[in-house]
Amino acid sequence: MTTSHDQKVLFGHPVGLFTLFFAEMWERFSYYGMRALLVFYMIKGFLNFTDGRAYEIYGAYTALVYATPFIGGMLADRLLGARRAVVIGGLLMAMGHMLMTVEHEMAFFFALALLICGNGFFKPNISTIVGSLYDIKSRKRDGGFTIFYMGINLGAAMSPLLCGFIGETYGWHYGFGLATIGMLMGLAVFVAPIRVTQFLILGCALLTGVALLFFQNNSYQLVVNVLIGLALITAGIIAFVALGRGGLPAEAGRPKRPEALRERMWGFLRKDLAVYLGIVLALPVLVVLIRRNEIAGWVLALFGIAAFVWLVVEALRAERIERHRLFVVLILVFFSMLFWAFFEQAGSSLNNFADRNVDRVFEAGRVAPGDVGKTLQLKLNQEQLGYTNGGEMFALDALTTAREEGRDTVDWRVDEQNVGMGTGGAEIPASLFQAVNPIFILLFGLVFTGLWSWLSSRGWDPSTPVKFSLGLLQLGIGFTALWYGATHADGRGMVAMVWLILGYMFQTTGELCLSPVGLSMVVKLSPARMVSTVMGAWFLASAFSNYLAGMIASFTGVSHGEGEVQVIPPPIETIGLYGDLFGKIALTAVVSALICFALSPLLRRWMHEEEE
Repeated sequence: MTTSHDQKVLFGHPVGLFTLFFAEMWERFSYYGMRALLVFYMIKGFLNFTDGRAYEIYGAYTALVYATPFIGGMLADRLLGARRAVVIGGLLMAMGHMLMTVEHEMAFFFALALLICGNGFFKPNISTIVGSLYDIKSRKRDGGFTIFYMGINLGAAMSPLLCGFIGETYGWHYGFGLATIGMLMGLAVFVAPIRVTQFLILGCALLTGVALLFFQNNSYQLVVNVLIGLALITAGIIAFVALGRGGLPAEAGRPKRPEALRERMWGFLRKDLAVYLGIVLALPVLVVLIRRNEIAGWVLALFGIAAFVWLVVEALRAERIERHRLFVVLILVFFSMLFWAFFEQAGSSLNNFADRNVDRVFEAGRVAPGDVGKTLQLKLNQEQLGYTNGGEMFALDALTTAREEGRDTVDWRVDEQNVGMGTGGAEIPASLFQAVNPIFILLFGLVFTGLWSWLSSRGWDPSTPVKFSLGLLQLGIGFTALWYGATHADGRGMVAMVWLILGYMFQTTGELCLSPVGLSMVVKLSPARMVSTVMGAWFLASAFSNYLAGMIASFTGVSHGEGEVQVIPPPIETIGLYGDLFGKIALTAVVSALICFALSPLLRRWMHEEEE
């Protein structure tokens, strides 16, 4: 069976999709592996930044990561082609991850600059290649993007379980080094011949699946690792079979005019060399923007306004159907900005919330009344947070310092206030909770794919604007769960893990309603002449979201001091900040969902789905 482009298919989808699935999976493994550690590394590592400074840099970095795809998309559309752009992006990101292993402040900022620049070439163009595998009227496109999205999240699920666990347990640089290997693997999958790609995919899936069995410290984590390992190996076998039928079509991602790469600018500089020179010149500029968050904000604002005006002008110049469709894209891009500004608390405020206020220990026992007055040797873990040891409050700083010094036990003088305190047991590293969202995507991704197909076959498929509204509504419900957990914390300010997991679950179901559908919408509604550019605008909107996310997270900043060990208050003093923020986000998300629902009938008419 073949598509109209004479492509071989498996399960109704072009076999090239499975190459892109694994290329993107390994790239996301590297990106999210680094992201799981980034805030902790800046606060707890050699940089010793305060919460506020770390959030500023995190916000600028993640914003610029999503801003550069607008440029990368334009260069691919007009000159490079999507395939070459993906290769350039992969090489730059691999160098960035490698540089993160160097413990020097300037190396750190240049590493972030390389990752930003590389993502600009990689991210929009691999998504564009996915869309190019399908006919413009294919009903399989949404399902194909959801499968592709599951590849993204399989990589995102593995990365905290491996990069996060190894980085927090054995050393930050081991985690970053593993992210480098992941990026190189994604690039190899994309460029290698079909037969080599088959064995790279299957071999690495088997090796990684086995590694997941060893890098864990409790039975609960082992169960999760086994499930992710099985999902990875299953995906590897499916891709191995698919690529036995063929690979990515040679024409997918080719430049429209290959000869343009060799044309000269100003009579002496070839255009492809001009791109490489531009990358070199952009790196120090990006370093300045990351270090000076306020400058990055102004640049993003100017850049965003220019991109918005350009898209509006293009829409006004277009014929009626193209104009209406571009207006739909712009309006839904606005709602996606709101969604991601709240959702992206995961890497900043939610990450620190998990570290400081979520009970992550499966304790082995508890302090009994008969232990009062005794001095016990206890295994150091999160269970001691918020309790007093000899009259002094035990806070997160003391735990971090002890671990850096290689101490894993503490002499604890028990008083009456300590009765009921947990002892021993296994502590789940906070960075591992970054895997909860992608794990839920893997669990629910096929369910949503099947749901959309089932509804579509009966003519009940919700329109794209309605799916966006459902996404915002579920995001609001997720933050309501987090708010409820924070307002019902125990006496020392600690929250049960179930509320964090429940919050992530509803955020995930909201994401599945909005994100893969949004990618498909951009490809479907954008004029063919500018699809990569509009895809870049989609990611540019995410840049604003991430910048706003950093500003929102700063309202929970609690650490003090610069260039020294940070002072972090006990849990009871931080829980109110997190609860207040989560409640406000929940309310704003629900109101935004209701507005999007109200606009949905108009937006659906403007999509002109019945037209060619």
